[in-house]
Amino acid sequence: MHQNKGIPMDSRITVGNGSLQDALQPYLGVFATDADKVAAVRSALEGPQGRYWREELGKWTVREVPVEMLVPEALRDWRPLVRESVLFVVSKLSASRLAPKVIEQMGLGNESPEVRLLRFIARVPGLQKIGQVLARNRTLHPRLRRALTKLENGISDVSIEDIREIIEKQLQEQMQTYAIKLESSILSEASVSAVVGFTWKNPASGRRERGVFKVLKPYIPNCYAEDMKILGQLAQHLTRKHHAPGINLHRVAETITDIRQLLQHEVDFEREQATLASCLEEYRSLRGVRVPQLIPALSTASITALSFERGKKVTAVQALPVELRVRIAETVAKSLLAVPMFSREEDSIFHADPHAGNLLYDRKHNDLVILDWALTERLTSEQRRNVLLLMLMTGLRDADRMAAAIEELCHLNATKHREEVRVIRRQIEDMLDELPLTQLPGPAHAMRLLEQIALEGIRLPAALLMFRKAFFTLEGVVDDVAGSRVSLNSLVTEYSIVHWKDTAACLIALLSMRDWATVEWSALTFTYRMWTRMFLRPWKWLPELFSNAGTDLA
Repeated sequence: MHQNKGIPMDSRITVGNGSLQDALQPYLGVFATDADKVAAVRSALEGPQGRYWREELGKWTVREVPVEMLVPEALRDWRPLVRESVLFVVSKLSASRLAPKVIEQMGLGNESPEVRLLRFIARVPGLQKIGQVLARNRTLHPRLRRALTKLENGISDVSIEDIREIIEKQLQEQMQTYAIKLESSILSEASVSAVVGFTWKNPASGRRERGVFKVLKPYIPNCYAEDMKILGQLAQHLTRKHHAPGINLHRVAETITDIRQLLQHEVDFEREQATLASCLEEYRSLRGVRVPQLIPALSTASITALSFERGKKVTAVQALPVELRVRIAETVAKSLLAVPMFSREEDSIFHADPHAGNLLYDRKHNDLVILDWALTERLTSEQRRNVLLLMLMTGLRDADRMAAAIEELCHLNATKHREEVRVIRRQIEDMLDELPLTQLPGPAHAMRLLEQIALEGIRLPAALLMFRKAFFTLEGVVDDVAGSRVSLNSLVTEYSIVHWKDTAACLIALLSMRDWATVEWSALTFTYRMWTRMFLRPWKWLPELFSNAGTDLA
């Protein structure tokens, strides 16, 4: 066996413009096994030329996985920022994790960029979680979207033996007391956990029942901690070094910090167990919705024991009748958006990670099963009040009061934060100008407005960031379930009308008399605002008028 001497220090090669394998093969060809090659690359990354190698590997990465594929044309101004972020992550990933990825990438040959991306982020749970969030984004390149959806339930990077060892070690006494029998294979894997089925004797019922263990993967504590550290460093790096015209990097850094802190809940199993045990009665009372039951006696700090729930991935329902798929989409919108939004509780809890892998459809019972409550957040009554006012005022196209609601959400003062207020007003005017006169703006328009404002560098509350993320994730899920027949926008609006008593009770609880007076006055002056906008901007509505007239004549 060759001694591991690593890559020669004077090997000044360039991989940014050529094949990684061609560049490294002269130095790695002397090693017989992949393990030796990994050790050689690791030695180079940790050696005196480590910084140089990392820079070259970063350049190669952004060539193999083009930023143009990751960032849609509509957000092209953000491409330099994303490219810089990719380079930074490659430069900071520990040599023990980066070296195996280099050798693996060399063996992928002519694989597509999206496959290379998925392999690169394997065992990088922080990036996998971001990939899951983006998977249902309709603006992404279709091939990339299809690849990222595999992160919802197609991850496979841990063995049943590893998971069985953790369970048997931590639940040694319970294995005997409750006669636990583990299944022989892993049911599913997420970015930080693996799920294994089991049977146990439930003393409460006296019967043998099925359950699942959600187990923290053994490599996660170290890897996730490193990922979170890199995200924190990235936030500082972008503020200090990168400059993008029209982008407030200081606010971007603050947003990354917020997301990093929220993602840390993903590995806090005890927090999820507390949520499952006491905070989800509002969801459990919904007809057609199921939430797994916690089994406290079999749960630990890194193992969550749950009732077994039947069902298949909610987006895998294309063979079902159209009417049934529409009803499934309605249940998704109702349970994951409308219920938390129109809750009468002081603080409303919502599922902040509702990608399709966490949503099952049980056809036998016609139930939506909502899994994985690790990533949850709460909207305060004041935040929901301002979000509801924003939605109402967006429907009434009242720019001044839309701005007032957003300024309150972001804790902005018109005097102290003049630039931020100016940006908000401009974004509102742009959105209203682009809206067809015949279109009724709804919740989705309000959420997209918040997205644009966030992209302009205005800092939103962390919980609202996650709610906005959940909204757009569910928008993609609903589209994949029911297609263009319905939209998340229309479903939420329809729910509020059908359940008008609950909606009215929520509005009465959240809105003050002054708010109601404001809404009433805005409704009374709606026609005036529309005529004023039409008079001042005829070039906006005349083409639409003639277009509609032509359609009517046809």
